[in-house]
Amino acid sequence: MDLLYMFQGIGTLFAQEPNIVIGRIVLMFFGMALVFLGSKHILEPLVMIPMGFGMAAINAGMLFLDANTVGNIIINPLVTETNSLISILQINVFQPIYTFAFSNNLIACIVFMGVGVLCDVGYVMKYPFTCMLIALFAELGTIATYPIAIAMGLPPAHAAAAAIVGSADGPLVLFSSLMLAPELFVPIAVIAYLYLSLCYGGYPYIIRLLIPKEYRGIKIKVTAKSTDVTSQEKLIFSVIACTVLCLLLPAAAPLMLSFFLGVAIRESGVTAYINMIESTFLYAATFFLGLMLGVLCDANTILNPTILPLLILGVIALGLSAVGGIIGGYFIYFINNKNFNPTIGVAGVSCVPSTAKIAQHEVTAVKRATIILQYAMGANICGVMTSAILTGIYITVIPMLAK
Repeated sequence: MDLLYMFQGIGTLFAQEPNIVIGRIVLMFFGMALVFLGSKHILEPLVMIPMGFGMAAINAGMLFLDANTVGNIIINPLVTETNSLISILQINVFQPIYTFAFSNNLIACIVFMGVGVLCDVGYVMKYPFTCMLIALFAELGTIATYPIAIAMGLPPAHAAAAAIVGSADGPLVLFSSLMLAPELFVPIAVIAYLYLSLCYGGYPYIIRLLIPKEYRGIKIKVTAKSTDVTSQEKLIFSVIACTVLCLLLPAAAPLMLSFFLGVAIRESGVTAYINMIESTFLYAATFFLGLMLGVLCDANTILNPTILPLLILGVIALGLSAVGGIIGGYFIYFINNKNFNPTIGVAGVSCVPSTAKIAQHEVTAVKRATIILQYAMGANICGVMTSAILTGIYITVIPMLAK
């Protein structure tokens, strides 16, 4: 027994319930697998490598906190009482990051600001009707999953938080779950980011299933020369769009501010700010986001009975969003006299820039000379906007329905 107490990570395996022990072991290996798949770029390495390390470490690093309690000295997301929180902040090594940057959506907003710096809204302004229509179709998962979740017995706030997984926008999912269902924040955040990385592997198969090769290879004929959008026009657009959307949906104002501020900084040409946000803030926030998600994946959380409905709803939401986007691509194809590639539709799902890259990759695999990236990026950026708007609507309307 003394030996087991000396090696407490192993010793705690003999002190917990069998299902928790099995869960810990599975999650340790799963974390290792995420690191490997991330390093091979099969899954998104920026999130998966720190997430995999965190997942393996949190499930391996359990110890006896007292005679009757097994826990860790890495993080405790369930502490809310003030005195306990002050105490735990001085003990758990990553508790300050979780409390002061993760659980209040600061990291999510920094990531959104970085996304804004990376996005060229000129694509949206060049093809506004096409991009916005595709983005609206790609919200099918976010909209249709809500009644499905209600039918499965979830309360409205939980149903809305689960439905927003269909937006495929990690920061939005974090933001909405904290606003609508804070008690489900940890499982929804973990599920969302696991699924978002798996989308990179799953969406190509949906494209191949629903879009025949001859449609994937369509090259869009440019009938009229489009005028380049100037930086000043993009800057004016970002300021007006931010102000109007914050006025209409103040519940989503932090996200709107972060995204459009990033866009404005990009277009203003302030190199110091661009480098700071793109090279430092965005990567640092993404790293700690992945790490926090990993250390939140302890067996007790993952084996919570509420996880199963969320797992099912997450798959449904993301699958429906891809299907909806492709339907939108076909719709534009038919109303535009068949001068459109329906593969662009999947880019309306707002996982920037992954879904746009997936669309271009699938097109290139059929016909190397076909370039759709400018249209795909426009739909992708519109997807960010429509997802943020829909999130704001959910956050505003759901509490009103509960009254």
